[in-house]
Amino acid sequence: MLAAAHRLRDSDAFRRTVKSGRRAGGAALVVHLLLDASGAPGSAPRVGLVVGKSVGNAVIRNRVKRQLRHLVRDRLTELPESSELVIRALPPAAAMGSTELGAELGRCLERVDLAGPRRDPAGATRTGAAS
Repeated sequence: MLAAAHRLRDSDAFRRTVKSGRRAGGAALVVHLLLDASGAPGSAPRVGLVVGKSVGNAVIRNRVKRQLRHLVRDRLTELPESSELVIRALPPAAAMGSTELGAELGRCLERVDLAGPRRDPAGATRTGAAS
Protein backbone atom coordinates (compact mmCIF):
# COMPACT_ATOMS: atom_id res chain seq x y z
CA MET A 1 0.00 0.00 0.00
CA LEU A 2 1.19 3.50 -0.78
CA ALA A 3 0.97 6.18 1.89
CA ALA A 4 -1.70 8.81 1.26
CA ALA A 5 0.97 11.47 0.64
CA HIS A 6 2.32 9.38 -2.27
CA ARG A 7 -1.01 8.69 -4.01
CA LEU A 8 -2.20 10.54 -7.08
CA ARG A 9 -5.97 10.70 -6.80
CA ASP A 10 -7.70 13.44 -8.76
CA SER A 11 -8.41 13.15 -12.46
CA ASP A 12 -6.94 16.60 -13.19
CA ALA A 13 -3.55 15.48 -11.85
CA PHE A 14 -3.69 12.29 -13.94
CA ARG A 15 -4.64 14.29 -17.04
CA ARG A 16 -1.92 16.91 -16.44
CA THR A 17 0.77 14.26 -15.91
CA VAL A 18 -0.18 12.24 -18.99
CA LYS A 19 -0.50 15.32 -21.19
CA SER A 20 2.55 17.33 -20.03
CA GLY A 21 4.92 14.75 -18.56
CA ARG A 22 7.73 12.79 -20.14
CA ARG A 23 6.66 9.41 -21.50
CA ALA A 24 8.51 6.12 -21.80
CA GLY A 25 7.00 2.82 -22.75
CA GLY A 26 7.86 -0.82 -22.77
CA ALA A 27 6.17 -4.06 -23.68
CA ALA A 28 3.88 -4.09 -20.64
CA LEU A 29 3.98 -0.57 -19.15
CA VAL A 30 3.88 3.08 -20.14
CA VAL A 31 5.06 5.63 -17.58
CA HIS A 32 4.49 9.38 -17.56
CA LEU A 33 6.67 11.54 -15.29
CA LEU A 34 5.87 15.20 -14.61
CA LEU A 35 8.59 17.05 -12.72
CA ASP A 36 7.82 19.85 -10.27
CA ALA A 37 4.12 19.18 -10.61
CA SER A 38 2.89 20.41 -7.23
CA GLY A 39 4.93 23.59 -7.13
CA ALA A 40 5.69 23.07 -3.43
CA PRO A 41 9.42 22.42 -3.01
CA GLY A 42 10.20 19.33 -1.01
CA SER A 43 6.80 17.70 -1.38
CA ALA A 44 6.65 13.95 -1.77
CA PRO A 45 6.44 12.35 -5.21
CA ARG A 46 2.95 11.09 -6.05
CA VAL A 47 2.10 7.98 -8.07
CA GLY A 48 -1.06 6.90 -9.88
CA LEU A 49 -1.89 3.62 -11.59
CA VAL A 50 -4.05 2.98 -14.64
CA VAL A 51 -5.01 -0.65 -15.26
CA GLY A 52 -7.77 -0.86 -17.85
CA LYS A 53 -10.15 -3.64 -18.76
CA SER A 54 -7.94 -4.66 -21.67
CA VAL A 55 -5.48 -6.10 -19.11
CA GLY A 56 -7.97 -8.72 -17.96
CA ASN A 57 -10.86 -9.38 -15.63
CA ALA A 58 -11.15 -7.76 -12.19
CA VAL A 59 -9.05 -10.41 -10.46
CA ILE A 60 -6.16 -9.98 -12.89
CA ARG A 61 -6.38 -6.17 -12.87
CA ASN A 62 -6.29 -6.09 -9.08
CA ARG A 63 -3.30 -8.45 -9.00
CA VAL A 64 -1.41 -6.23 -11.45
CA LYS A 65 -2.28 -3.14 -9.37
CA ARG A 66 -1.05 -4.79 -6.16
CA GLN A 67 2.20 -5.82 -7.83
CA LEU A 68 2.77 -2.34 -9.26
CA ARG A 69 1.99 -0.61 -5.94
CA HIS A 70 4.48 -2.85 -4.15
CA LEU A 71 7.15 -2.34 -6.82
CA VAL A 72 6.79 1.43 -7.03
CA ARG A 73 6.78 1.80 -3.23
CA ASP A 74 10.35 0.48 -3.19
CA ARG A 75 11.36 3.03 -5.85
CA LEU A 76 9.82 6.18 -4.34
CA THR A 77 13.23 7.40 -3.19
CA GLU A 78 14.44 7.35 -6.81
CA LEU A 79 11.71 9.76 -7.93
CA PRO A 80 12.39 13.49 -7.87
CA GLU A 81 10.66 15.54 -5.18
CA SER A 82 7.43 17.28 -6.21
CA SER A 83 6.97 14.94 -9.17
CA GLU A 84 3.95 12.99 -10.36
CA LEU A 85 4.19 9.57 -11.97
CA VAL A 86 1.41 7.74 -13.81
CA ILE A 87 1.97 4.07 -14.63
CA ARG A 88 -0.34 2.55 -17.26
CA ALA A 89 -0.40 -1.23 -17.53
CA LEU A 90 -0.79 -2.80 -20.96
CA PRO A 91 -2.31 -6.26 -21.63
CA PRO A 92 1.08 -8.12 -21.52
CA ALA A 93 1.41 -7.06 -17.84
CA ALA A 94 -1.22 -9.66 -16.93
CA ALA A 95 1.07 -12.53 -17.93
CA MET A 96 4.15 -11.19 -16.14
CA GLY A 97 5.34 -12.22 -12.74
CA SER A 98 6.41 -9.73 -10.12
CA THR A 99 10.09 -10.02 -11.03
CA GLU A 100 9.46 -9.41 -14.74
CA LEU A 101 7.11 -6.52 -13.98
CA GLY A 102 9.73 -5.01 -11.66
CA ALA A 103 12.38 -5.19 -14.36
CA GLU A 104 10.00 -3.60 -16.87
CA LEU A 105 9.15 -0.82 -14.42
CA GLY A 106 12.85 -0.21 -13.75
CA ARG A 107 13.61 0.06 -17.47
CA CYS A 108 10.72 2.47 -18.05
CA LEU A 109 11.65 4.66 -15.07
CA GLU A 110 15.26 4.78 -16.21
CA ARG A 111 14.24 5.77 -19.73
CA VAL A 112 11.81 8.48 -18.62
CA ASP A 113 14.27 9.88 -16.07
CA LEU A 114 17.09 10.03 -18.61
CA ALA A 115 14.87 11.69 -21.23
CA GLY A 116 16.24 15.11 -20.38
CA PRO A 117 17.82 17.33 -17.77
CA ARG A 118 15.97 18.32 -14.65
CA ARG A 119 16.46 20.88 -11.93
CA ASP A 120 17.48 19.88 -8.45
CA PRO A 121 16.19 21.85 -5.42
CA ALA A 122 19.24 24.16 -5.51
CA GLY A 123 18.27 25.22 -9.05
CA ALA A 124 21.25 23.69 -10.85
CA THR A 125 20.58 21.70 -13.99
CA ARG A 126 21.66 18.09 -13.88
CA THR A 127 21.07 14.95 -15.90
CA GLY A 128 18.77 12.19 -14.76
CA ALA A 129 21.71 9.82 -14.23
CA ALA A 130 23.48 12.03 -11.69
CA SER A 131 23.08 11.30 -7.99
